[in-house]
Amino acid sequence: MKMSILFSLCIFAFPGSSQGRVVGVDEAGFAECNEFFYGETPPEGFTESFHVKICQQYNKEPRFATLYSMEDKTPLYSAFKYTKAAQRGEESWLVEPQIDDPGNDLEEMVHEAVAVGSVNNLGANQALTTDYVDSGYERGQLNPSSLNEDDFQLATYTLTNAVPMTPSLSESWHKDVENIVEQALAPHCENGARLYLVAGAVPSSLRVKDKVSIPEFLWLAACCDAPEVWSVGFLKRPSGENSIEDLSVEELEKQLPSGAHLFKSNCGGGSQSREKMEAILQTINQIQSEEPIVQTTAERVGWHRNYQRAQEKRGEGSLLKRVAGIVAAPFTKLLRILGYVLVEVLRYTCYFLWYVVKQLSNTAMGGLYSLWNGVMSYGKEISTVLVNIPRDVAKVTANIVMGFVRIFQNTLSLIYRILSVPIGLFLHILAFPLDTLCAVPIVLKDMAAGVGGTCSLIVDATAAMMSGFYYIATHLGKKFVPKLSSDD
Repeated sequence: MKMSILFSLCIFAFPGSSQGRVVGVDEAGFAECNEFFYGETPPEGFTESFHVKICQQYNKEPRFATLYSMEDKTPLYSAFKYTKAAQRGEESWLVEPQIDDPGNDLEEMVHEAVAVGSVNNLGANQALTTDYVDSGYERGQLNPSSLNEDDFQLATYTLTNAVPMTPSLSESWHKDVENIVEQALAPHCENGARLYLVAGAVPSSLRVKDKVSIPEFLWLAACCDAPEVWSVGFLKRPSGENSIEDLSVEELEKQLPSGAHLFKSNCGGGSQSREKMEAILQTINQIQSEEPIVQTTAERVGWHRNYQRAQEKRGEGSLLKRVAGIVAAPFTKLLRILGYVLVEVLRYTCYFLWYVVKQLSNTAMGGLYSLWNGVMSYGKEISTVLVNIPRDVAKVTANIVMGFVRIFQNTLSLIYRILSVPIGLFLHILAFPLDTLCAVPIVLKDMAAGVGGTCSLIVDATAAMMSGFYYIATHLGKKFVPKLSSDD
């Protein structure tokens, strides 16, 4: 029963889920978050390898886009569309697991306490809540939660949307942006037109705890896609906390890194309506000329701001009401603090229980998986051995039979060779007389042929000799006989 109540409270504490999807390098722009850019074209000129594109989501719906620097541990800009201002909700900061651990299976942003046991190299590429503790800086949102509707607000409380700001700078930045957007920009971008906003920070070499870059200055660019398209830029330096500088988008781009181009086609560029821009700038000057109101941290909470405005409308109350308010204020704050502590304790208790259950389930599943693998391997080996037994027996039997056949064959060959020697000798002895008698006529024939050939050779030689003598005698006779006749 207690566990079911605790589970119900956990569901009440987390009505939706925030998700920051890291956009792949092979995807165009910011994927499904391209809708937050004018003409669905993200700013150009931000192309470093350590830049990460994040599509910030809530309840699996795109809410705004962020370009994050893993080197500076801060966002370079957050792009969003103005919807409707709302009272600022409760802060609940989250981290993005996939920035530090791309192979992690956590698809949604989680609290830092949950990520500690689930994300490898947590904090290597992004800032953590612990980086801001006792630093004199707080997490300042580029996309202020107060400029978003209720469910949009929860998605803005991510450390990928925050840069280090002093408390006074954070208060001044949010107040200036809220006043300018609500009072000067939104009223001049109506009748179905969409107001595109890009809020950014330029990192400096100064770091919080040698890790998180402190912005050199903050900037805001606005573009309205009304029939009379217009755009305007703003720049706020930490040295001028109580003022914000208005300038054209082209002038703002010159202050940014080289090659920066914020809006497609310069959001109207030189074709902007002069009357529209004069009206907008006049409203901005009126806002800036008002005397700044110093607010405490508690006054930044939406309900207290509404309470203060209601008090101003009613006029001055009675002294008794003031005293009662002064006396009740500490108790009210104490109750709020206790409520906040109770909610946080309950929240982290839920996370702890979820983490324990997850670890136990992972351990159990790992053990079952290992056991299943062992059983399957053992069964496979046993089945392989059983299947091979008949084949091995047949192979051994065949080898034995072939061995006996070879022995019998070799035995017969040996007997044949032993018996062939005396039998062959006996047959040669028996055949010798017959071969001798058969050879006598052949020998006599050969002798007669030899004697005949010799006689024939002698006769031929004698005939040749006589023919030679005759030739000589005839030649000499012909030579000398005519000579004797001539002498006579």
